Amino acid sequence: MNWPSLVDVVRNFVRNYFAKISAETLGWLAVILFNCALVPTMLAIMTGLSDRTPSLDIVGFLWAGLIMLFFRAIVLRDMLNIITIGVGFMAQAVLMALILFK
Repeated sequence: MNWPSLVDVVRNFVRNYFAKISAETLGWLAVILFNCALVPTMLAIMTGLSDRTPSLDIVGFLWAGLIMLFFRAIVLRDMLNIITIGVGFMAQAVLMALILFK
């Protein structure tokens, strides 16, 4: 394999695949950040470091955004996001239940 053809292969990869991979990765990382947004506050409440809960509008908007992303993933049949959001929902529900039934 000569260098000009290797350069063409790399250039083709960057043009055709790298943008899609980056966009998908950023979308997946956004879902993870949405899921983790309330975890520090919940852990602070559980350990007794804080007694202030996050305001209901913040929690509502975060959950509404996650639900919309979950439905989008279902429509697109994106199994990675379906699993990620589903696990995030379950983890948040467990943390809330531990706080509520403490």
